[in-house]
Amino acid sequence: MADGQQTGRLLLIQIGDGGSPETFNNLCGLQTRNFNMSANDVDTTIPDCNNPGDTPQKTGVPGIKNRTFSGSGKFVAGAAQSTFMGYVNNAVTFNAKVIVPGLGSYTGPWYVTDFTLNGEQEGTMGFDATFMAGGALTYVAE
Repeated sequence: MADGQQTGRLLLIQIGDGGSPETFNNLCGLQTRNFNMSANDVDTTIPDCNNPGDTPQKTGVPGIKNRTFSGSGKFVAGAAQSTFMGYVNNAVTFNAKVIVPGLGSYTGPWYVTDFTLNGEQEGTMGFDATFMAGGALTYVAE
């Protein structure tokens, strides 16, 4: 793990091209990025059998892991973007790699749960996208 503060613009999602061997290309145009790691809470609380009137202490264990990546930015046309938009249009799972500076990478199947294009009369077109892991991810520490 790299020491010190990390640069936010290096938090990346790279989209696989489906080839063999697979090539991963940065999703171009991202200006804001978020990577979320969470796990469901499985409640294991039971009342005290000897003192059932006592207020029980909540206990739990981690459940299903959840990994999501979201970002927004400027829509940039090109070959890599066309491949990505094919995945979005067809609502299919594809290989991608999330790179978290100072931590490592998460590679495996992902899919887009939400994709929005936006624009105003003047200015460039933008987009918002949310990705969810579509299967087990391989974590490689930095």
